[in-house]
Amino acid sequence: MRILFIASEAFPLAKVGGLADVTSSLAIALQDLGHEPCLILPKYGSIKAPIQDIQGESFAVSLMGRSEPAALKKTMLKGRIPVYLVENLRYFGMEGIYTQDELERFLFFSLSIPSIISQLDFHPDIVHCHDWHTALTPLGLKKAKIALPSIFTIHNLAYQGPFDQQFFLRSGLSSVWQEYIPLGAPRPSLNFMSQGILLADIVTTVSPTYASEILTPQYGEGLEQLLNHRSNDLYGIVNGIDYDEYNPATDSYLERNYDFTTIERRVDNKLALQRKGGLPQNPDIPLFGMVSRLDEQKGIDLLLQVIDPFITETRAQLVILGEGREHYHKLLAEAALKYPDRLSAFIDYDERLARLIYSGGDMFLMPSRFEPCGLGQLIAMRYGAIPVVRHTGGLADTVKDVTQANGNGFVFQNYTVLEMLDAIKKAEESFYHRAEWQNLMRRNMKLDFSWKGPARKYEEIYLRTRNVSQPYQP
Repeated sequence: MRILFIASEAFPLAKVGGLADVTSSLAIALQDLGHEPCLILPKYGSIKAPIQDIQGESFAVSLMGRSEPAALKKTMLKGRIPVYLVENLRYFGMEGIYTQDELERFLFFSLSIPSIISQLDFHPDIVHCHDWHTALTPLGLKKAKIALPSIFTIHNLAYQGPFDQQFFLRSGLSSVWQEYIPLGAPRPSLNFMSQGILLADIVTTVSPTYASEILTPQYGEGLEQLLNHRSNDLYGIVNGIDYDEYNPATDSYLERNYDFTTIERRVDNKLALQRKGGLPQNPDIPLFGMVSRLDEQKGIDLLLQVIDPFITETRAQLVILGEGREHYHKLLAEAALKYPDRLSAFIDYDERLARLIYSGGDMFLMPSRFEPCGLGQLIAMRYGAIPVVRHTGGLADTVKDVTQANGNGFVFQNYTVLEMLDAIKKAEESFYHRAEWQNLMRRNMKLDFSWKGPARKYEEIYLRTRNVSQPYQP
């Protein structure tokens, strides 16, 4: 099948978060299965890859009562998958991927897709849209009478592209907002994501548990009514990770490489991490690591409440890396000053340090309030760090408590200081039983969280979508 991805990010061309890893790695895994993936991304000013002009591929997009020029460029993803880039200096000429005028920028991007599809030599069988930035694509395809089956993947329901009545009227969306919604379907909310949920042939999200959670008011972010309407067409598929990119045996970021047969070498990474964090260098002290966006979704508020009892009730050290809300930057910096021998906080995005945390930390913390999938716990297990997680979303699908058969981590259920601290203390106690701990590390490192399995599941979804989707009849 020829599969066209529409996305705002793809590693290494443009990356802010895990979405970039998913789009590129899934595309490569699908190619390995014999399919023909292709991507369309905005041409951000920060994209430095070699770019090819496409002769004559300029067009105009009707946007907010004016004609907005656009051009189509081409590059390759990791030398093997074609990527078409939508060029417009007004919307995508700057360095940043996400800016203040996101609504107008991604409205322009979505409206450009039908014109691009009609011009491409690549004739897709399936259009696969990723997250709210592309959620208006199914609407655009129907409006342009392009009979292509579409899939919409929700990577994080909390980000929906919401807008007010003024933007609704100014954008021109008010004239088509209900036009293609089937009779009996709920009215779409004033956000981009609601259209993708209602109009795509199939809706997927990034773990089975999250697919169930988002049908409830607790996790549905106000869209649970729309999602329940589409529940028969809603699927959860856990993300994978790129096993070539995340490989402790070859990772050039590490102090020392290792695999599950040479796990004793891993201690050099732990000592390097302790040294980097200004912590006492001692392999016998349990070391917790955390690589995270610093906001409530990731449980930073809970972590901050745990720090004082963590210090008084354990012997462990903690290294945190991340960026996010300024409020949390300040509180973490203050905690690191208060406990300089036990806690180190890096307010930064640093891939080299992240890999050192995965490869040098004994445990990896993910106390998420909610977690659609999570990649951190998958990378941590690949590198031998044992996850300590809250039972939610993709964390529930990938981490079982060690008290269960085939348990691979430490899991707490409720979002409370007491339960999180209890899981941390259980992990610390287990660490001191070194033979059992190393067996757990080796077992986790042998688990397969590559993209092979998820790509097969997407393949099934594509086949189902292509077979059951009816061409749009105006």
